[in-house]
Amino acid sequence: MNEENTIDLSQIFYILNKRKSIIITITLVAVIISGILSFFIISPVYEAQVTAIVGKRNDAANQNIQYNDVMMYQNLTKTYATIGTSKLVAGKAAEKLGNGMTADKLGKVISVTPETGTQILDISAQGGTPQEALSRVTALSETFVENSKDVYNAGEVKIMDKGELPKAPVKPKKALNIAIAFVLGLMVSVGLSFLLEYMDSTLKTAEDVKKHLDLPVLGTIPVHDEM
Repeated sequence: MNEENTIDLSQIFYILNKRKSIIITITLVAVIISGILSFFIISPVYEAQVTAIVGKRNDAANQNIQYNDVMMYQNLTKTYATIGTSKLVAGKAAEKLGNGMTADKLGKVISVTPETGTQILDISAQGGTPQEALSRVTALSETFVENSKDVYNAGEVKIMDKGELPKAPVKPKKALNIAIAFVLGLMVSVGLSFLLEYMDSTLKTAEDVKKHLDLPVLGTIPVHDEM
């Protein structure tokens, strides 16, 4: 059994070594293409973020915060997250931005996500430049705060941390893309190597004759390079 495993492993290494030029070429091409796409073709995407908190309204009769109130407002964050990405809020934020921005366009690049177990909402927006991302998230958060009380007045949304200019793009993830291209290129090239070996039915060595035809080799004719 060990001998069979040794033979199989040796055959695998033989095939890989035999087709190493194909493996290296395909893997290198995949990495180069991924690098070109990531660094020169795909436009960078920046993301700016604002954090807001959902709490009791200032005009509430009883300002004492109870445990049940905290739990209630934690549950309300999901409702307010939906309001934050609604067409009403997105439309008014788009009007504030101008420059041909529409509610549908803005809706594709914004998100309002509640932090689990808290009253906090993460409001984010993406753009082609740091300033564009910041202006979008600022317009959205301001519009959200202004209109949320009119839509649903169970609580009040307040801004905790204002947005800042993002320092680096969130897309494309260049290192990750290149790593994925390397792995895929390696897998494809290795698979292709074994496929080519499987389809190659020619007999090139005395060992091939013994293995495939089970015939004794009576002699071999050496090949000499012409002088």
